[in-house]
Amino acid sequence: MAAYFIVDIEVNDPQMYEEYRKLVGPTLERYGGKFLARGGATETIEGDWRPKRLVMLEFEDADQFKRWYYSPEYSEAREIRFKASSARAILVEGIVEGI
Repeated sequence: MAAYFIVDIEVNDPQMYEEYRKLVGPTLERYGGKFLARGGATETIEGDWRPKRLVMLEFEDADQFKRWYYSPEYSEAREIRFKASSARAILVEGIVEGI
């Protein structure tokens, strides 16, 4: 079942964050992840959520996401992202049949 990594990012250091952006793509490709949304315009429909920069990634399943997220290939990029931004992130599985 597909898994989605959804991140609301506030970039504090745009120059450093650009370094992250250069590194993350190849790591995603290696682990089968793909961007579904990446910093596009958002519109709040309900509630008071005002995302700064919304990113949504898709993976084959939650295990594959975890292989990517904790991989040696992504670790350098992740540390740069932590230094350049703050974020709130969730992992959600796709549609569960029968519920």
